[in-house]
Amino acid sequence: MIDLYYWTTPNGHKITIFLEEAELPYTVKPVNIGAGEQFAPEFLKLSPNNRIPAIVDLAPSDGGQPISVFESGAILQYLAEKTGKFLPIDIRQRVEVMQWLFWQMGGLGPMLGQNHHFSQYAPEKIPYAINRYVKETERLYGVLDERLSDREFIAGGYSIADMAAYPWIVPHERQQQNLDDFPHVKRWFTTIRMRPAVQRAYAVAETISAQPTVTDASRTILFGQGRRT
Repeated sequence: MIDLYYWTTPNGHKITIFLEEAELPYTVKPVNIGAGEQFAPEFLKLSPNNRIPAIVDLAPSDGGQPISVFESGAILQYLAEKTGKFLPIDIRQRVEVMQWLFWQMGGLGPMLGQNHHFSQYAPEKIPYAINRYVKETERLYGVLDERLSDREFIAGGYSIADMAAYPWIVPHERQQQNLDDFPHVKRWFTTIRMRPAVQRAYAVAETISAQPTVTDASRTILFGQGRRT
């Protein structure tokens, strides 16, 4: 059994997608980041960076005490290794998956997150910042489109690299991107969207919160933090 500390964000969706695809039993532990629940001492013991998602594996493969993991990329790798699914054993295929997982973690997620922030949430609309991150989003979509031009999925077979990237493409309209401009991404996106496990994962989100995470009341919690003491 996996305890999943979760909120309805792209990084949260990555993990519900994996758990549904692998048919691993799990319990959702909602962490309302708009209400500041990520700063609770008990959650910080699991995720010292005060970010969701985090997991606790109550039945790790070594038979020992529960294992906690934070950071969505690390969680995906851990679960893939635990189950033997969606991460190839072959060294060359594994490298393909891992480098694209790191591409998502280091580029696609952070840059699109800044796109969301300056376009949607910043109290002051700064044209330079908006244009900077919209163009970087376009560039990253282009990288992904070229990668998918001769293969069905990012690293050949369906893998944790696809699970990591897909949730960040879901809000493409908010990111000021038209999928018609990226036909290979559009084909890949449609294929993944139709997977039953992906649909179940997004159905989980609907049971957690129908309210927007970012509100006037939550902005300081989400965007005003300096050093935590």
